Amino acid sequence: MEQYLGQDIFKLGFGLMRLPKNADGSIDIPQVQEMADRFLAAGGTYFDTAYVYDSGASEAAFKAAVADRYPRESYVICTKLCAWQQCHDEESAKQQFYTSLERTGAGYFDFYLLHALQRANYKKFDEYHIWDFVADLKKQGLVKHWGFSFHADPELLEELLDAHPEIDFVQLQINYADWENPGVNSRRNWEICQAHGKPVVIMEPVKGGVLADPIPEVKAVLDQTGSGLSYAGWALRYAASIGGVITVLSGMSNLAQMDDNLSCMKDFRPLTQAERGVIREAQKALDADRSIPCTSCRYCVKGCPMDIPIPDIFTVSNRSKGSAHFRTVREYNVVTRGKGRASDCIQCHQCEDACPQQLPIIRLLEECRALEQ
Repeated sequence: MEQYLGQDIFKLGFGLMRLPKNADGSIDIPQVQEMADRFLAAGGTYFDTAYVYDSGASEAAFKAAVADRYPRESYVICTKLCAWQQCHDEESAKQQFYTSLERTGAGYFDFYLLHALQRANYKKFDEYHIWDFVADLKKQGLVKHWGFSFHADPELLEELLDAHPEIDFVQLQINYADWENPGVNSRRNWEICQAHGKPVVIMEPVKGGVLADPIPEVKAVLDQTGSGLSYAGWALRYAASIGGVITVLSGMSNLAQMDDNLSCMKDFRPLTQAERGVIREAQKALDADRSIPCTSCRYCVKGCPMDIPIPDIFTVSNRSKGSAHFRTVREYNVVTRGKGRASDCIQCHQCEDACPQQLPIIRLLEECRALEQ
């Protein structure tokens, strides 16, 4: 463990965005409880959720799995205020904090974030006076440390950190696929945080699961090491080996993923020089790939007027490129049944404004029309 902001924090954080589900779509609370038990028993402490995750069910799951079952000093909890979603004015935006406090049962938040700032939404936090609001919550002791999660260009990050030196930390998307990706700017954004003296929490270390089951070329690079480390383990250790990192969030969806993540992070050791060389080879293999780099966060879906399951269509497209035996038309029809299809896109740009990866979704959907029959 390393100490950041006055606390010793395990290098692996439990992200509560992709929790296990029952057949009816509800969160599998008994499994989440067992996952939390194993995480805490291994020395984990940091849980990450958000007001908008599963429309509040994620925060409620945290309460059922952790807050109702463990003493307050045994964990730290982070949640987020989303001024651009599930609210319509300043009052409803600020109410998210108090609703989150009730849902989680935490009493106070160790870490608190302005959620997913990017070019399309960051002014909402100014319009609703959220910066001053959260700063005041810290003065009241309801928030211990606060900052923002970020999905935009280095110029905006520099602007925000110059304007708000009072924030304590930043949450960034960092993984070995995006380190030099100009659409994500992981390296440059991390460098800016370091220059401003702001520690970082890492999100998407396995890029929404993409690096847990990477393309065959990447698997070949990692397999030849004979390390026995899982593909997700390589990605987690890469992220955790970067300096100035409070913790690395993993959105674990079942007990097997929890056990795998703990196996490589419980006794964390940074990548060696030889292992860094392996990652460089994996990055080269990824650079040659032409898959759609979607993380399935689904922000694009929530406001789509045509109800197009964009991430699911992209998944079908990617899988069709990877296997000659993939039943493309059948899978495409399954994911779009009762929903919009790629050809239904009206090019309103809502999806592109919401996309943290800055993907050219409209153009990609046009290409995906070829999947329709």
